[in-house]
Amino acid sequence: MTVHHLNCATMRPLLAPTMIAHVLLVERDEGLMLVDTGFGTGDLADPERLGKPYLRLVRPALDPGETALAQVTALGFSPEDVTDIVVTHLDVDHAGGLADFPDARVHVHQLELEAVKNQPLRHRSRNVPAHWAHGARWVPHAEPDGEWFSFPAVTALGDDVVLVPLPGHTPGQIGVAVREGSGHWLLHAGDAFFDGRQMGSPATCHRGLAGFQLFTARSNKVRRENLERLQELAAAHSDEVTVFCAHDKRQYDALAGGGR
Repeated sequence: MTVHHLNCATMRPLLAPTMIAHVLLVERDEGLMLVDTGFGTGDLADPERLGKPYLRLVRPALDPGETALAQVTALGFSPEDVTDIVVTHLDVDHAGGLADFPDARVHVHQLELEAVKNQPLRHRSRNVPAHWAHGARWVPHAEPDGEWFSFPAVTALGDDVVLVPLPGHTPGQIGVAVREGSGHWLLHAGDAFFDGRQMGSPATCHRGLAGFQLFTARSNKVRRENLERLQELAAAHSDEVTVFCAHDKRQYDALAGGGR
């Protein structure tokens, strides 16, 4: 499969380095697949729906050229070519572009759908129901049907696209493992961590990003447990798997430039 790395949002939060929304566009025989969507055209048309606190804290650029729709079109495809979208979770900077691809099936963990309906007050601003008000074609996934590098996994989109539950940041956060044509795996870990250096040895994290991780975690204990498992995976299988998160610009630049 051919994998394109897209940046579908640039954010310049206070007290933290520039963050991006790392999105994958995967060319499959069955059609195009997106992993996350970043912000959508509806967010650019009506930024206020993201919430004033979010806009003040995260300070998104909201660049029309960064939307998944614009980049898919620039690559010579049409929105209808996108048959499937896998969302790591439903936070605003991951699900904003769903409505730009209304015909696509939207794969999500069942727990994530349930959590969005029952968000505690502190976390309600993280989701914008307008992102799926067009009638998203949900394909919920729940019980794992196998393993991927010792992680429970769902092979719902075939052997080359595997969904890996990584709760903590949200109850239904998943990682999405995609096998490239070379056989090497890319694991998009969503917001399971925020700083790519957390996969290094010794692991380190920018203080501001560490604060983001703690503040936004629905269960920090579970998040930390999954982080440790990802660190073990990255250390033991670096020749087979590249583990990256949604927001680290350095990881994005390396992968978009063809490096691992």
